Parts: sequence; structure tokens; C-alpha cells
Amino acid sequence: MNLTGQAMLMRIFVGEADKVGHQPLYERIVQSARSAGLAGATAWKGMTGFGATSRIRTTRVLDLSADLPVVIELVDEQAKLDVFQAVLDDLFEQADCGGLVTLERVNVRRYLASNGRANAVELS
Repeated sequence: MNLTGQAMLMRIFVGEADKVGHQPLYERIVQSARSAGLAGATAWKGMTGFGATSRIRTTRVLDLSADLPVVIELVDEQAKLDVFQAVLDDLFEQADCGGLVTLERVNVRRYLASNGRANAVELS
């Protein structure tokens, strides 16, 4: 896949404890993005944060939360991310959870797989 110049960055904010069946929602989103042929996806675990409920989730020892914030970033062309939005809507419905999805323009400067490492990591 060749991705250069103008593209879109989709950020998806969920909780670590959000699940589809027994699988974390963030893992399902990354796997679904790969199945959809998107250029890339990364899930980040936050140290602290809050969302629509205003409940602060943190990694502090005395307040250790089992539901830390997770941000999934997807990068690809607008048309592909628009199609993927329907997949996200379905996953949010299955997980029966809240979340936030944002979209912004980005300028892709470099997008290359390293030699022999394109499929190095598999989520089960």
C-alpha cells in the first residue's frame, strides 16, 4: 500500500474495560482495522483521564483503576475511514459502551514497511 501526502487520522477513545464478548474493544478495533485493509492502527493506554461521565481513571497506586483510558489511532484515506465508521458503530453497539471518535487531516511524510516485518505481530 502506498500512502503519502494528505490523509486522515481517526482517534477513538474507549475504556480499557470495554469489551466485545470476552475480548477488549480496543483489540477488536485494531483487528477490524487490519481486516478492513487500513494503513495502520495503534492503541495507546493512558495514565489518567476522564470522559463523558467525568469519572477520573488513573494509574496511581491508591486509586488504581482497572478501566484506564485507551486511545486507538487509525491513519488512512478519508473514504476508507468513512467506510470503517460503520464497523466502529457496530463494535460500540456490541460493547454497549460510550466513547469518542475524532477525525483530522494529517500529512503523511513516510509510510513504509521494514524488510520482512510487515506481518510480524499477530493478535489472537
